[in-house]
Amino acid sequence: MKQQKKVDFDAVVVGSGPNGLAAAIVMQHAGLSVLVVEGKETIGGGLRSAELTLPGFTHDVCSAIHPLAAGSPLFSKLPLAEHGLEFIYPQVAAAHPFDDGTAAVLTSSVDETASLLGKDAKAYRNLIGPLVRDWPSIVNNILGPLSFPKNPIGLSRFGLNALPSASFISRRFSTEKAKGLFGGMAAHSIMPLENFATSAIGLVLMAAGHVKGWPVPKGGSAQIANALASYFKSIGGKIQTGFYVESLKQLPSSHAILLDVTPRQLLQIAGDQLSASYRSKLERYKYGMGVFKIDFALDGPVPWKAAEVRRAGTVHLGSTFREIALSERETWKGIHSKKPYVLVAQQSVIDSSRAPQGKHTLWAYCHVPNGSTVDMSSAIESQIERYAPGFRQRILRKNTFNAQQMNKYNPNYIGGDINGGAITPSQLFTRPVLSLSPYRTSAKGIYICSSSTPPGGGVHGMCGYHAADRALKDIFGLRSVFKL
Repeated sequence: MKQQKKVDFDAVVVGSGPNGLAAAIVMQHAGLSVLVVEGKETIGGGLRSAELTLPGFTHDVCSAIHPLAAGSPLFSKLPLAEHGLEFIYPQVAAAHPFDDGTAAVLTSSVDETASLLGKDAKAYRNLIGPLVRDWPSIVNNILGPLSFPKNPIGLSRFGLNALPSASFISRRFSTEKAKGLFGGMAAHSIMPLENFATSAIGLVLMAAGHVKGWPVPKGGSAQIANALASYFKSIGGKIQTGFYVESLKQLPSSHAILLDVTPRQLLQIAGDQLSASYRSKLERYKYGMGVFKIDFALDGPVPWKAAEVRRAGTVHLGSTFREIALSERETWKGIHSKKPYVLVAQQSVIDSSRAPQGKHTLWAYCHVPNGSTVDMSSAIESQIERYAPGFRQRILRKNTFNAQQMNKYNPNYIGGDINGGAITPSQLFTRPVLSLSPYRTSAKGIYICSSSTPPGGGVHGMCGYHAADRALKDIFGLRSVFKL
C-alpha cells in the first residue's frame, strides 16, 4: 500500500444505494477505513421499503424485482444470506398478457419458454440459447466498462444482437406473442424501441431470468440494502445517516471520495474541484424519461384473465410490440401515452410477509416525460383492468409518486429518471463521459460510482465495484480482493 498522510478515513462514500454500499465493501475489504454518509435517516437509495398505503402492507418504494442482484458477480461473493437476505423465486419470472386472455411467459428454462411460443420456438432458442450458454464467461464484460473480453466470440455474438434496435431484433419473430414478450423486456431500457442498442436491455434481462431467475427479497427490497450494510459494518465499516452532502467541504478528511450521485449532483457537490473541460462534458449529460409510480393495497390477488400471470412475480402490460413501441416513442417526445407500457410487480404472490393474510400489495409504474407532474393513475389502472377485469374493486388504498416526487424522494432520480441517465448509444458504455476510466473524475481522489457509470441502472452493485477497484489502484496501489 502506498504511503499516505494521516486522515480521518482512507475513503468516504457519499450515498448508501447498492452501488455506494458495494464500493464501500470493496474498499473496506482491502484493509482500508471507510465511512458511508447518507442524506436520509435510513440507508438504501433505491432499495427502500415502507408502509405507503395501510398498516401491515409493505411496499417497495423504488426498485422491486431483482434479476441482476441475484446474478451480480459481486453480490454472489458476499455472505448476504448470513446477514438476513433471502431471495424468493416466483414460478414464472415474468408474464406478458394479451387481450385474448393468453400470455407469454419467461421461465427459468430456455426450452420451456421457447416451447410456449409456438412457431417462434426455434427463433427464441437461436436468439437466447447461445447468450445463456455464454453468460458465465461474458457477464463481467456486460456488467462493466469496455475491456478486453475473456470470451471474445461469445461477447461478439451478444453484441451482434444487442447493438441493433429492439424493433430490428423483433423481426426475428413471426408471432405477436414472441414479439410482445421481447418488447416488454426491451422497454426496460426506457427509450424508444427504434433506438440503437435498446435490444441489449431485453436480452440481458431474459438471459438473467434463465440463469438466475427474477427474485424478490423476502420482506422488501430494503433487505438487500440492510444485508449489504450489515456485512459492511461487520468488517469494520462505518455508516452515518442524516448527513446530506452539498459540498465536499462537509466531509471528513480522506484520501479518496466516491460519490454515488449522477452528473448533476457531482457538479453541485464537487464542481469547484473539477476541470472546465470535465464540467462541460458533465453539463452535456442527457437524462431520460421519468416514471410515474403507484402502489396498491389490495383486498385479494389481481384477477388476471390468464392463469399463468397469477403466478408471475413481474408482469409487462402493453400487449403487442407495436403498442409498446408507440407508448415509448410518444413519451420520449413529451406526450403522456393514453395506453402506456406498464411494469407491474406482485411481490405478495410469493412473499406473504408483504401484506396481512388474504390481502396483497401491487407495485406499478409507467414511463412519462422527464419532470412530469401528470397523474397517470387512471391510465395505469385501466391497463391493469384490461387484463384483469374486476381489479379496481380489489383496491383498498393507493399511493402515488409522479416523476418530480420521485426526484424529490431520491436526488439521483433526476426528473424521475431511475436509470441515472438516458441509455443512448453515446451513454451506454461511456457514461458519464468518454474516458478510458469513466469512474475517475478530473480531480485526483474523486470518483463517481453511481448508475451514471457503466454498466448503468439496476441493482447489481457493479458500478460501485468498478469505481472502488479503480480508486484502490490509483490511490492506494491495491487491487480488489474480489476476483471477478
